[in-house]
Amino acid sequence: MGKVIMTVDDSPSIRQMVTFTLKNAGYEVVEAVDGADAINKVKQHSVNMVITDLNMPNVDGIELIKQLRANPAHKFTPIVMLTTESQDTKKQEGRSAGATGWIVKPFKPDQLIAVVKKVMG
Repeated sequence: MGKVIMTVDDSPSIRQMVTFTLKNAGYEVVEAVDGADAINKVKQHSVNMVITDLNMPNVDGIELIKQLRANPAHKFTPIVMLTTESQDTKKQEGRSAGATGWIVKPFKPDQLIAVVKKVMG
């Protein structure tokens, strides 16, 4: 069974692009439409990595990271932010919450796969 990556974004086109890229590289993908959906789905699916947007309705990316890090099962799960935000203050906020890495949209498929391979080893 391949590694499972959850992509969390309120944009269907971004989720579709991330899912397409990851599946082509041999990963299984679980999609979530926002942080609240992601929190529910990690209870049902075992995931090896999370790629999340920052700005989303209901539960945003920072709060999602905080909630995942508070769960012993995801304390060390790699979590990468995929967002249009490139400000250092936002990056620092993500790091403080427990983000493993940061990719600024728009992303290139090769760049995404390189980051995935790097954080999952």
